[in-house]
Amino acid sequence: MAATQQRLTEEFSVGPARLRLDYLGGEPRTEILEDLNFLNYRLADVDRLAQLTLSQPDVVWNSDGEKSVAYDGRTMTFNGPWPAGPLQKVAVAMLALRLESRGLHPFHASAVRYRAKTVMFLGGESNHGKSMGQIEACRRGGLLVSTETTIVDETGCAVMGSKDVYLKKRAAGTERADKAAPARGVEKFFGGLPTWEHFDQSSSVDVVVVPAIDGNFEPSLNPMIPFERQFQTLHSLQNYFLLNELLAPEWPMPIIDTEPLRRARADFVARFSERPYYFVRAATPQVLMDAVDRVL
Repeated sequence: MAATQQRLTEEFSVGPARLRLDYLGGEPRTEILEDLNFLNYRLADVDRLAQLTLSQPDVVWNSDGEKSVAYDGRTMTFNGPWPAGPLQKVAVAMLALRLESRGLHPFHASAVRYRAKTVMFLGGESNHGKSMGQIEACRRGGLLVSTETTIVDETGCAVMGSKDVYLKKRAAGTERADKAAPARGVEKFFGGLPTWEHFDQSSSVDVVVVPAIDGNFEPSLNPMIPFERQFQTLHSLQNYFLLNELLAPEWPMPIIDTEPLRRARADFVARFSERPYYFVRAATPQVLMDAVDRVL
């Protein structure tokens, strides 16, 4: 190793999950992940720990040499010059794995405490309306449980979740021209972001709503059969493992999933999906919640 290389180690936590990142390189850095905005948006309450507890790194970045990324079943290794965005995405995926190992499942879903029930708006296959549904439910007096991510334990209780409604800034290397300005949907449907209070207790998810908001939709509400429930729920959980993601041109996300993990996840999905699920089509969040009100 060149004498000029810097070594830097950081550790992050989400609930009981821990993740260690090691940096090796000639470019001086004070932090490996300089901005935790994306991690907090995609997970919840991500902390940079003052002291290390892990003896091995989960992610290693050697900024020198030819660009590459690989996963050996335990550690993700980056080589060469990488922007911040891919590193943040991998940190989220690896933290999701560590959460699963502790019996905690990150759902791509928002949730509210509404009419004495915990209602989850599931971002399933299409992901059209979980944030707008959550905002409208809170506007009607609901308490916020979570926004982008709801973390659920093995018993089906929502135990923690993200609190940012939308991502304010995308990191270098992950910019998206196809995504509307973050606040555009809020402006369109509400004029501005309403205020609300938080529900900070753990609670069993009582009802799951898979929303589909589109200005052309006629309103409809349909109970979902077991296959649909499990299909949409698995989509929500798999969202964190980035199997359909490019980290950078020519570099797909290494596969971090395994058959045993998939089987265990499917078993959890089957158990979680025993509760009531509704698929709701609506032109606006207001019409969506009118339908939800009728079944609560």
